[in-house]
Amino acid sequence: MKRKFIFFYLVILFLQCANNPQNEVPDLTHYVNPLVGTDSDFFLSNGNTYPAVGLPWGMNYWTPQTGEMGNGWIYTYDAYKICGFRQTHQPSPWINDYGAFSLLPMTGEPQISEAKRASWFSHKTETVLPHYYRVYLGDYHATVEMTPTERCACFRITFPPDRQAWLLLDAFFKGSHVKIFPEQNKIIGWCRNNAGGVPENFKNYFVLYSDTPFDSMLTWNSGKITAQLETTGEHTGALVRFTWGRGESVNLRIGSSFISTEQAQINLKREIGEDFFDVVRDKGRMAWNKELNRIRVEGGTDAQLTTFYTALYRLLLYPRRFYELDRTGEVVHYSPYNGQVLPGYMFTDNGFWDTFRAVFPFFTLMYRELNARIMQGLVNTYKESGWLPEWASPGHRNCMIGSNSASIIADSYIKGIRGYDVEALYEAVLKNSENEGPLSSVGRYGVDYYNKLGYIPYDVDINENTARTLEYSYDDFCIYRLAEALGRPLAEINRFKNRAENYRNVFDSVTGFMRGKNTDGSWQSPFVAEKWGDAFTEGCAWHYTWSVFHDPQGLIDLMGGRQKFAGKLDAVFTTPPVFDYSYYGIQIHEITEMVIAGMGQYAHGNQPVQHTIYLYNYTGEPWKAQERVREVMDILYTPLPDGLCGDEDNGQTSAWYVFSALGFY
Repeated sequence: MKRKFIFFYLVILFLQCANNPQNEVPDLTHYVNPLVGTDSDFFLSNGNTYPAVGLPWGMNYWTPQTGEMGNGWIYTYDAYKICGFRQTHQPSPWINDYGAFSLLPMTGEPQISEAKRASWFSHKTETVLPHYYRVYLGDYHATVEMTPTERCACFRITFPPDRQAWLLLDAFFKGSHVKIFPEQNKIIGWCRNNAGGVPENFKNYFVLYSDTPFDSMLTWNSGKITAQLETTGEHTGALVRFTWGRGESVNLRIGSSFISTEQAQINLKREIGEDFFDVVRDKGRMAWNKELNRIRVEGGTDAQLTTFYTALYRLLLYPRRFYELDRTGEVVHYSPYNGQVLPGYMFTDNGFWDTFRAVFPFFTLMYRELNARIMQGLVNTYKESGWLPEWASPGHRNCMIGSNSASIIADSYIKGIRGYDVEALYEAVLKNSENEGPLSSVGRYGVDYYNKLGYIPYDVDINENTARTLEYSYDDFCIYRLAEALGRPLAEINRFKNRAENYRNVFDSVTGFMRGKNTDGSWQSPFVAEKWGDAFTEGCAWHYTWSVFHDPQGLIDLMGGRQKFAGKLDAVFTTPPVFDYSYYGIQIHEITEMVIAGMGQYAHGNQPVQHTIYLYNYTGEPWKAQERVREVMDILYTPLPDGLCGDEDNGQTSAWYVFSALGFY
């Protein structure tokens, strides 16, 4: 590449960080813009992100809230008002949040309604970093600062000296509880809000301490304010007023736990203790710099550096730690699968349909110890629920297709990562290969057809059948390779080796596309290559035809050789972005994002096609891959609020950029 492009190299800093003082490590957090991707809504995604203020893989993140409670779009860049500062666990607006609560400082007469209490703000007064957020609330003449740890946070609120100063704690709907302790300047409580995937006893417990006394205390329940210090109900909250000397700030320390109030106190003591706000902020900056400095970037513009390190920040947010350290320092977790508190690791908020493609391959290269712990968490999930978590938030969610846990498990083991019960995980992937699960996203939906016919028919009541066939075929390849590595019986190895060829059963040599196939072996008719959904998942035949990750040469052969294969790849970018949305009934946002990208049928905003450009390397035309990769990087990734091109999806779209900037995928 010419010098005008960015040059990247990996610098693994384990030994360097051990030998160098922290102040010698460059502060790369200023190259991270958490607002990238926040200019999104239901109809058009430029990332569908929110500014997640937290630590890498943190159990909690904090974010300013501009949307209504229950709205998956927590924060949108074009909003004018903030109605709270929210602890969130949301991995995606489509999955929504769980265990959320919020804080809001106010002056004058307090309001509890989100609409009435919301304050005007401006991005001109916002400071947004991975570990620190600051904003001025115009209606209250107050400045709010927040900085997180993995499970806790500090707030510093500067009120005007001439007004009554209040703090509102909103414990949200779907069941909550608050209690005020005046003598300790403390509020405790729990919240149960969720969008599914939780046991009956699910709660997020929180504890809040103020360094400034309360001189007036109220609680509220379902819109009614009372003088009681404790309340439980559908939607509760607390209001406290402060008394303090002029010119001083109010400092808050907040801890939370999915286990108990006592554990929330333990988390708070361990992670913050008596540290001042600035100390916690500096520790957060150091934590992010430790990870960001694993990859050093040279050359390029500030915009390119910001795009790269913002992508790396997004890549390091999920899956989140869903475990805690008890009083003795032992690793424990609340199980979102059976409701028990159990020993060992647990991770959540991840959809493997997205992240098997680049996020987990990144972890196996750069975070081997973390990857081993995630594998331990998968073992625990299997033991606690009987299934692997294809989409977890915090427990099993009925979202997306495939049994792609096989991919990340095989990749981990074959790359030499150990320290977990691989036999239990192999048992789990075998179970997946023969069974449907309690949800269509768990196990393999349509598995009996797939195992008997070698594909899932189009004319049966199994939606997105051809996409499932292609993904199961790849997953079977992963099981085949894992079975080989584990020394399993030859008949078992060959069973999955043969099933890895099942992608061939849904390739139509006449049209040159993957295509729905009926039970009797006839093809779906009429066939429209541009029809989204139906036989495919969030895409069309132009996208899923390339979903043969494990056998590019086999796909080349099916298409008639390199020249025809390359011509078909070219056509992806030169065919106008026409589409058929009749399966959905509306033009879904993924379609719109393809149309406006100006790259023909190439739909980078969704995951199924993101590897496709790199297939040029198998045709002997790597320069075409280089040209298209650079085009996508320059046009579809920017350091602005609209700087992504579809759903960010737990770091996958960002992982594509990180890998591509490094020169491979």
